Amino acid sequence: MNNKITKSKFTPAVTPLAAPNAASIFRCMFEVFGKVQGVFFRKHTNKKAKQLGLVGWCMNTDEGTVKGVMEGTLENIIEMKDWLQHKGSPRSVIQKAVFSSHEPLLIPSFEKFSIRR
Repeated sequence: MNNKITKSKFTPAVTPLAAPNAASIFRCMFEVFGKVQGVFFRKHTNKKAKQLGLVGWCMNTDEGTVKGVMEGTLENIIEMKDWLQHKGSPRSVIQKAVFSSHEPLLIPSFEKFSIRR
């Protein structure tokens, strides 16, 4: 009797399982401080968000800031955050931008990006 153990040449493929309900879209709230009112900041924010395929909104506040919500891929949110912190509209002067953490979503809450008044 042969007690030799042999390995099979056939190894079934193992596919890692995706996490259930893995989010590919995220939400991030923002507020931008500095000279951001009266300089077309919201108009340029709206245009940039649409270029990146983000949805959400932005608006002027009574405190002289611009705040809003953006939803989309993490990559595009990160790019928009950089734009809000360092570029903005041509006539804006950004002192700082504050962001919430990235909240994963199953579906977007908005159909488009808009300016709220």
